[in-house]
Amino acid sequence: MPDCIEGSTSKRMLHLMGDFSAPAEFFVTLGVFTFLYTMAALAVYLRFHSLYKENKKLPFADFCVSVSFTFFWLVAFSAWGKGLSDVKGATRPSSLIAAMSVCQFKNAVCNAGATPSMGLANISVVRVAWK
Repeated sequence: MPDCIEGSTSKRMLHLMGDFSAPAEFFVTLGVFTFLYTMAALAVYLRFHSLYKENKKLPFADFCVSVSFTFFWLVAFSAWGKGLSDVKGATRPSSLIAAMSVCQFKNAVCNAGATPSMGLANISVVRVAWK
């Protein structure tokens, strides 16, 4: 944001309040664990197929782990959507203007230069929902 000192070209950094990284980190961590489990399950299916057929507990355990990953994926997807909603709220021009101390003065006139485009962020959430 500009310093609002006459003749000054310097700008002051404005940081968003809050931490919006946790939902994305949870989603990525779940994705990594799911990938690793999938690779391990694929190795068991292909290399130890007879073990999988003989042991009746292994298919049930595989089913339980798959159901758990499905549930956690739904939770992570919802958290990611909520995190995106929070980022949108924090970067809304009215929220940013309200956070600027210089805009609190009575004679200050503050307005947004442009509205942020969140189209690609929205697509990222919708795209994951269809996978």
